[in-house]
Amino acid sequence: MRPVIDRIVPKFEAPEASLLEEARRASILRENAHQASLERIPAFRAVEQAPPAHPLPWTGTFRIAAFNAERLKNRSATRRLMQQAGADITLFSEVDLGMARSGNVHTIRDLIAGTGEGYLYGVEYVELDLGDRRELHEHAGERNACSLHGNAIVTNLVLEAPHLIPLEESGLWFSGFKGAQRRIGGRMALAARIAGAPRPVWVVGTHLESKTDPADRQAQIRTLLRALDVIAPGEPCVIAGDFNTKALPRTEDERHLLLETPELCEPLFADLRQAGFTWANANLALPTQTPGPKDKHKPPFGKLDWIVVRGLAPSNSQIVPALDEQGEAISDHEMIAVDLTIP
Repeated sequence: MRPVIDRIVPKFEAPEASLLEEARRASILRENAHQASLERIPAFRAVEQAPPAHPLPWTGTFRIAAFNAERLKNRSATRRLMQQAGADITLFSEVDLGMARSGNVHTIRDLIAGTGEGYLYGVEYVELDLGDRRELHEHAGERNACSLHGNAIVTNLVLEAPHLIPLEESGLWFSGFKGAQRRIGGRMALAARIAGAPRPVWVVGTHLESKTDPADRQAQIRTLLRALDVIAPGEPCVIAGDFNTKALPRTEDERHLLLETPELCEPLFADLRQAGFTWANANLALPTQTPGPKDKHKPPFGKLDWIVVRGLAPSNSQIVPALDEQGEAISDHEMIAVDLTIP
């Protein structure tokens, strides 16, 4: 697996078309070519960063939000959610760059246009298709400009020491699922330190694998914690994002277990607890999964999205419904947010 990555670039270039065509052929034949394909794509070895135009100073408290943006297709509605949350820092997963399904644009740059905010962007996958089966149908005949998909951090605060932390490179998605979504890459986390704080304070956005089990999600969290032991040993830290904790209880009478003993069903929480992280005051014991714009999921819904903290005091946790101004869903996840201070 790749080591932790700290190389910064101002702009990602699209992978070579010939390389992607080779990978498509290999994925159809189910050849063992995933790792070789990954190693040949420069975007997997860097973090794209643009600093804020007018950075805000450290005030002692910041509000962080996390959102699985489902391709970040609806930027205007997402901007509205960020304002509703009052977020100083927003951690995004499922962010497209140069994908036909989201307009073939740099969705994060489009999101922050005119705001003066800065961002970090890290590549999770290079997409070999136009998307899932529905997106293949809706965008038939179109081409992706860059084919990148990943995680991002948006803020007016200054972020330093960005790192991309690979969590797995199994090639699970290389041959796709149900004839679609063939991908090169693997799950990852994006981490950075807030400049100007009196002590080092780290923010980490991540997206754990959806098509797997609790033991595999635990392995990914353990990989993340080992990396943080090196770059941020014992330092104040917030980890947030879509943990895909599908094994947690979903019925109303069991919701208290979500915050009290989540490790009984999702052992990754035992590792987080041992590393000094807590979550009870940073989350609500409510589901964050929704049917989404595609009516993809049915009740009972799960709590998949989490904020966990170490060395920080959380308060005012919130779930922001992921709806546009017309009340239509823009994602199958709600946005979550919380205030954080150094005690």
